[in-house]
Amino acid sequence: LGIVAAVLGIIKTMGAIDSPPAVLGGKIGSALVGTFLGVFLAYGFVGPMATRLKEVYDEEHMFYVIIQNVLVAHLHGNAAQISVEIGRTCVPTKSQPSFAELETALGEIPAEA
Repeated sequence: LGIVAAVLGIIKTMGAIDSPPAVLGGKIGSALVGTFLGVFLAYGFVGPMATRLKEVYDEEHMFYVIIQNVLVAHLHGNAAQISVEIGRTCVPTKSQPSFAELETALGEIPAEA
């Protein structure tokens, strides 16, 4: 964005090259302000927002990867508890349940389910 503003500002300035210095100064100033605004928005707003969107995407994608791994493990003939354990190993360490927590949660599921 900053480069586009700079180029457009310079084009406008070159179009009025025969104007007095006060007019040229204003046009050059507008090109510089456009450049600053473009760089500021890119580094201060668009960049951080893109980083956060990528983090959210990666978190949601990991959820589907875990489901895929559990289903594939179960389709390979593993017992349900082994398949769930394979899925548990794919969970990021900071939010991964312990083996005991997983066994407790699995024990609370009714047998007919």
